[in-house]
Amino acid sequence: MLPCFFHKIFGIQCPGCGMQTAIIELLRGNVLKSIKIYPALLPTIAMFILLALHLKFNFKNGALYLKISFIFTAMIIIVNYIYKVITHNIF
Repeated sequence: MLPCFFHKIFGIQCPGCGMQTAIIELLRGNVLKSIKIYPALLPTIAMFILLALHLKFNFKNGALYLKISFIFTAMIIIVNYIYKVITHNIF
């Protein structure tokens, strides 16, 4: 797996740390474990699928749905990172 340069330099996890492990667990079929490791993985995948579909079919309100999806995913990432900081799970 690729090392996190942010973690290497600063000694704490970045908001994206855990995504590789979560992808591997998802590919192994461990959906709940994947969500526990990185809760924003499934919304991120859904957002990219929506993006690909919108680019191919040009939905009427596709841009709006993408904005909402992005905001939702970003909120999950931020809340998860704040939780890690508060519970000291970032070292």
